[in-house]
Amino acid sequence: MYKYTDNTQSNFLSFNQPMGLHMNPENRWIKMADSIPWEIFEKKYSRLFKGKNGRVAKPLRLALGSLIIQTKYQYSDRELVDQLTENPYYQYFIGLPGYQEEPPVDASTLVLFRKCLKMDVIMEANEYMLNAFKEKESSDDNDDDDHSNPPTGGCGNDEPHRTD
Repeated sequence: MYKYTDNTQSNFLSFNQPMGLHMNPENRWIKMADSIPWEIFEKKYSRLFKGKNGRVAKPLRLALGSLIIQTKYQYSDRELVDQLTENPYYQYFIGLPGYQEEPPVDASTLVLFRKCLKMDVIMEANEYMLNAFKEKESSDDNDDDDHSNPPTGGCGNDEPHRTD
């Protein structure tokens, strides 16, 4: 059985940070999380849980986000749980509403995530992140190509031009 999540964490500003924790909105994990259309993946994920009875499945963003992090760094299941518990940027990435000190998932649940979400789903999410990176890089390049100030025609030094 699957219940759609409310996605209360719509952006970085809604992530509940405890006093003294100041997260950088330019962090790569925040940018990557914001580049993935989680709702598209959630629709696909929900189709895997057709029954109306049984335990409710974990949210898609928790499952897919955890596997993306694990794949990127080749963490063991136990190490991934430790990393998710200790890193607030990872917690944002996996869709938690705020920083928490308790593990968001246990190691045995990660096995179930891998059974449900095959590598092609992780690769598809990676494509979205890569495309967002390329778009950002392209827009940065366009910003650098400001031709509003034409060159002066000089040699770049401050000496006046001599006409002997």
